[in-house]
Amino acid sequence: MSHFSIMLVPDHGQTKTYRLSQRKLHALYAIIILFMLSSIAGAYSLYTSYDMRKALTTATETLQKERQLFAQQKLALEAKFQAEKEKMSVYARSVGEMQARLARLDSLGKRLIQSSSISPAEFNFDVKPAFGGPRIPVANQVVDIDLFDQLDQIEAKIIALDTKLAAVNYLLQDDIEETNARPHAWPSEGGWLSSSFGVRTDPFTAKRAMHKGVDIANRFGAPVLAASRGVVVYAGKMADYGYLVEIEHGYGYRTRYGHMSAVHVAVGDIVDANQMVGRVGSSGRSTGPHLHYEVRRNGKALNPAKFLPKG
Repeated sequence: MSHFSIMLVPDHGQTKTYRLSQRKLHALYAIIILFMLSSIAGAYSLYTSYDMRKALTTATETLQKERQLFAQQKLALEAKFQAEKEKMSVYARSVGEMQARLARLDSLGKRLIQSSSISPAEFNFDVKPAFGGPRIPVANQVVDIDLFDQLDQIEAKIIALDTKLAAVNYLLQDDIEETNARPHAWPSEGGWLSSSFGVRTDPFTAKRAMHKGVDIANRFGAPVLAASRGVVVYAGKMADYGYLVEIEHGYGYRTRYGHMSAVHVAVGDIVDANQMVGRVGSSGRSTGPHLHYEVRRNGKALNPAKFLPKG
């Protein structure tokens, strides 16, 4: 068997000789190669591990961003859902208010027909309004909800009734001059002007606010009187006004009497000037017994002081 000698010659000192057999040399070669392969494998493993950690970190950051985006989208959808829910609630309340208005208009119309010379066959409030014409689809109509259909149907009925009532009012005006329709009487038995029309300091919030009428301070229970001849179009409770009576006088004139303690008329009643319609009180948004009096023409609030008698 052949042998190999390995000599190690240092810079200083004795030279050392190592004698290896061919088998041991091959084993040494194998150990060196195995060590190199292990080193390469370890280095590759470290590199792969680093790369995987980097990819994991990136994936974790991406997941966090996706979670944040999802949370934002969820909040946005919840807010949108809540807004739609509140909107539907408003629509539902609108349906109720419109139905109440429809009932009042029906009652008023029937009583006006009874008190006028108009033939009931000409203005029959129990007959469904006549409509016609070709069906023309509306483009981009996506939402089709029963609630919206109810709103449309009720609004159509109200428009039809308003048209009939306008016609009745026009015919009734043949028997009354505009000067008589104009509010002209003091709207209560006694009392004095305690707050004027216009911008004032709100007694509840202490902020500047518009006051669309005048306040007439008076004793509790004092009679409230109609400012001129007309037809009662509202009698009952209303938000902020408390017990309220509203009278249509013709030629666009309407008067309102609010914060009363009692109402003595009903919708459809025809009242004369100075006729009692209720009693002074402090119902609704009020600080004490008084009458809140408004004058409107064609829906616009006017200064009632211009319609009050002098002196």
